[in-house]
Amino acid sequence: MVSQKFIVILIVLPCLFLSSGCAVNRATAKVDPTADLSIIKSLTVLKDKDERGVSLLIENKLKSMGFQIVPEETSQSGVNAIVTYRDYWMWDITTYMLELTITIKDPKTDFTMASGNSYHTSLTRKSPEEMVNEVINNIFMKGK
Repeated sequence: MVSQKFIVILIVLPCLFLSSGCAVNRATAKVDPTADLSIIKSLTVLKDKDERGVSLLIENKLKSMGFQIVPEETSQSGVNAIVTYRDYWMWDITTYMLELTITIKDPKTDFTMASGNSYHTSLTRKSPEEMVNEVINNIFMKGK
């Protein structure tokens, strides 16, 4: 007869093994020491094959922080920074944003002043809006 401890081990260990790689999250930000993010007043968000409205989420977050958003189609001669992003989506019963990277560059030199990344797997997933907020907040908190 098989002991109860053995049955528990047979059930619990595979569950732990299978779920251990799924609960990963990361939120990082890097600001170049020579960059002064406080001088940024106006930005342009360059859209990256935006099928899910991520650029609009980024623009809305930046507007809520007091930044002026200059449309990509307009002349960018007066902007203080260019914002680019890469979003990566995954499917696990539903489609969710797995990773988001946002980069803030100097429009004149294309120098990367700051960047941030948010990575949340299925068990720690966040909404696209939460990930945008996480990345932008981390960038500007680090830049102070």
